[in-house]
Amino acid sequence: MNPIFNFFLEAYQDTPVLHIILEGIAFVFGIASVYFAKKENIWVYPTGLICTVITVYLLYINEYFGDMMINFYYSLMSLYGWWNWSRMRDDKPIVPISRTNDREKIIGVLLCVLTMFVTFGVYKAFDYDLQLPNYIDIFTSGIFFTGMWYMANKKIENWTLWIIGDLITIPLYAYRGLGMLSFQYLIFTILAIQGYREWKKSLNS
Repeated sequence: MNPIFNFFLEAYQDTPVLHIILEGIAFVFGIASVYFAKKENIWVYPTGLICTVITVYLLYINEYFGDMMINFYYSLMSLYGWWNWSRMRDDKPIVPISRTNDREKIIGVLLCVLTMFVTFGVYKAFDYDLQLPNYIDIFTSGIFFTGMWYMANKKIENWTLWIIGDLITIPLYAYRGLGMLSFQYLIFTILAIQGYREWKKSLNS
């Protein structure tokens, strides 16, 4: 069999069928969510919620607590973003696409650092033996945490953070044997690049 197919299939040989189905559902809705974000469409949030809730469960049973915590945060932030994006005045969104100001940049950095400390604390609370992939997980958690907050407020810099985090996560999930999720983040990267271009075009106009 093709080595690429082996990579994706071997990791699922001992996986319960239900978990495979759930990962497939999360895969589809995760991609749909990023696509809707690229289009500045409110459906980014309901589709994203389905993806993140399922992902929280899958990461919990696999004991990837850092990723689990950040996806739990995605679920909460999706509710805030859903509300924030849906606010209208004179049939126009109250929150337009914009760039971060100096204050928001500082808040973003602080959120990133705080998230890394909290994620590290979660691992320690579960008495987890931290390995290099876990430290990478802690770092990407900080990036994604800030990226989600920027997205909820329609800051174009969210796409830059998604791209950086996605590029790190692709090999991380591949190393863990989560082939479907690794492939999903590859698609996320492509969509994030397209999203940045579309938001930039909208911002410039």
